[in-house]
Amino acid sequence: MMKRMILLAGMAAAMMTATAQDNPYIVKTKNVKKTAVKAKVTADDVTSQKAESGDFMGKNFPFQSMCEWKEGMRFMVIPEKYDLLVNTFRDAGTNKEVSSARLRYHILSYKGHEDLTNGRVHVNFYDEQDNKGYYFELPAGTFDDYCYGKLGVPTLAYLGDVDKAKELLLGKQLITRTEFFRQDTEYDGDGYQEVRYPKNRLVTVKAIGVGTRAFPVKIIVEDENGEEFYQSVAMSKTNSGLRDDEFDVDNAKFLFTGSFDFTGAEMVVSSDIKSYLGKTVFTKYATSMSSKGAGKTRDMKVPQFTGFIIDEIAGDKNNPGYYTLTLREVLTRRIYYDDVTFTEDVANAPREDYFGYMYGMGEGVSRSTTLETRTAIREGRVIPGMTMQEVEMAMGESSTKITTSDGQTEWMYPRSNSVLVVRFTQEGIVREAKAQATGSNKTRARRKASESSRGQRLTGNGTPVQ
Repeated sequence: MMKRMILLAGMAAAMMTATAQDNPYIVKTKNVKKTAVKAKVTADDVTSQKAESGDFMGKNFPFQSMCEWKEGMRFMVIPEKYDLLVNTFRDAGTNKEVSSARLRYHILSYKGHEDLTNGRVHVNFYDEQDNKGYYFELPAGTFDDYCYGKLGVPTLAYLGDVDKAKELLLGKQLITRTEFFRQDTEYDGDGYQEVRYPKNRLVTVKAIGVGTRAFPVKIIVEDENGEEFYQSVAMSKTNSGLRDDEFDVDNAKFLFTGSFDFTGAEMVVSSDIKSYLGKTVFTKYATSMSSKGAGKTRDMKVPQFTGFIIDEIAGDKNNPGYYTLTLREVLTRRIYYDDVTFTEDVANAPREDYFGYMYGMGEGVSRSTTLETRTAIREGRVIPGMTMQEVEMAMGESSTKITTSDGQTEWMYPRSNSVLVVRFTQEGIVREAKAQATGSNKTRARRKASESSRGQRLTGNGTPVQ
């Protein structure tokens, strides 16, 4: 029996004579020598779409259950291996089964449903290629019972999503949100190979065609080096045959938002700002950012020397010249948001909002520090071996700096019930950092020495502390 099924599958595959040559819905990555078919799109069509991906999906790709299908909705027959063994449709004129392989790539338009006297229900379609009628017979129950589920009609990929995606996305620049994509390996078949590509990279949509029944919109993109790859995604999930909870974990990339995201509206015309995407930066100064946790967004203090990867940059439509950075902390992977300007001439913008003032590129000073030192800086602690610059990064500038009689430097940081005394070697390296009670004799002596030192600086009788 198994051998017979395999033989039948092989024969069915051999019967698939329809090819992609003259079908604008069948597109291939260029590694199989296929010139992608481009729809005619104007510049206004491309730039009119904004960056709010949630609004974009809900507005343009609403889910339509079979109960909501309207006559004229168009689908393409995309049989999978199982469909080659179990025929889906019957000829409306003869009532005979029709091979799914023979109907491969045929476009069927929906013609409503029909309740028969024997209790069966036919879902009717018109084949635009054969100019014939076909129907799918529901396995059981009434049309209302069947249509509220997500079973749909096997083999049919919804072309409404494909057409809308062509209209809105061709030529648009997107950001990759997964590492896993595909490239075609067969010109006239469905073969592909898995390829990996870094997240958060800018790509351009080069072609859009039909994918599979579950993931009907095949989006081919090209990176800055001219390499093409694709993802087949579900947009509205109309007739996908999958429940919402089946689009998680491994299948998340087969949702549009799992593989791609938009750039900010103003980013479309700014190649300079695009270049910051995916870059590693660090904070030069302590600053406030917003962060999401437990479903809430709250303001948080971020220490100096915190490293981030820039995941996204979105233009702020309400504040011209401002951009919202989506930042992923290097160590904790937590997501933060910061509003910045990329030029210093934005009206009324404080200096702290200027990207070049607040952020340094790359790992910065961390290249010459140990992991232990970097951790201490982020936690606001001082440990032996730190330089003066690193102490200031961790604690801020000390208001009290003295030079002892033996030529060593001490910095004092007041606390609620004590004072942190940081002692440096003559080379400016932390020798020790100890907390002392505020009322101790040593603390009073240091304060007196500090006052004397300040007096010397005022009269010019002493050597200033650097």
